[in-house]
Amino acid sequence: MSGKIKVLIAEDSSVILNLTKKILEFQNCEISTAKNGNAVLEILSTAQFNVILMDINMPGMDGIECTAAIRKMADSAKSEIPIIAITGNAKNYTLEEFKAQGFTDFLQKPLNFDVLVEKVKAFA
Repeated sequence: MSGKIKVLIAEDSSVILNLTKKILEFQNCEISTAKNGNAVLEILSTAQFNVILMDINMPGMDGIECTAAIRKMADSAKSEIPIIAITGNAKNYTLEEFKAQGFTDFLQKPLNFDVLVEKVKAFA
């Protein structure tokens, strides 16, 4: 991998996706995007990332289903990738509950972009 942090953003909201992408590109990250879990799995079949930002509520395959599928992958470089949940419903969950679903950490919407950058850099 290059020196840049490679981030896959899975988010169905174009506004959140574009803001997150711009913030991380400003931090010299290399960004790929997906609008749902099926697209994430398709992208992961041919690419490697340092971290995934995963929205929980997406059409088709949601973030929880997609994370479970990633954790079952035979390639440990992919199955062990840090996955940060992004949700507007974080108050309904604890970090332990997110970890039990296979997530490494979580971010509450609306996103605090300083915390986003810190977490991406910490897990990359």
